[in-house]
Parts: sequence; C-alpha cells; structure tokens
Amino acid sequence: MLNITKNNTGNNALTVGLEGRLDTNTAPRLEEVLKDSIEGIVSLTLDLEKLEYISSAGLRVLLSIQKTMSKQGDMKIAHAGGAIQEVFEVTGFSDILVVE
Repeated sequence: MLNITKNNTGNNALTVGLEGRLDTNTAPRLEEVLKDSIEGIVSLTLDLEKLEYISSAGLRVLLSIQKTMSKQGDMKIAHAGGAIQEVFEVTGFSDILVVE
C-alpha cells in the first residue's frame, strides 16, 4: 500500500509525500502520478518521512523522474528514514539523487 499526497507550494514547486511501501505493485502508480503532475514544475521535493520500504522498482521510478526533472529544474529527496537512506547508499543512489 502506498499513499501519495501532493502539495503545490507555489512558484512552480511541488512536494509529494509518500507513505507506506514503494514496490513492484505501487511503483507504476507513483510514476503515473508524478508524470501527470510535473509539467511546468521546476522544483520537486519527494518527502519520504513516512516511506517504510523501497524496492528496485521504486528506485527505477525515482531515477526516471530525476532524469525528467534535470531537464526542467531540480528534484530533491527529503526526510528519508534510516532504512531508505541505507538503500540509497548501498545502491549508489545517494550519489545520483539530492538527499537532504
């Protein structure tokens, strides 16, 4: 189960909060929501404070959105918990993504 919340913060900025598990079952939905939401957005923040788990399918979505956002603005990851942060470090994503 993955809950996705969106908050347009003005100035073409969007914060997307994720709660639950980002895995093979939920990654396609997140990708669809993000692709439908980022047109005209120059600053995307993914708030992972309540994300409990991320799989390789979830990482692929983050990489795909990062590539899109690098052409139109920037993307950052906020509030990644210990387990999620560890996945980013082990996979090298902490070098690819801006993780705060």
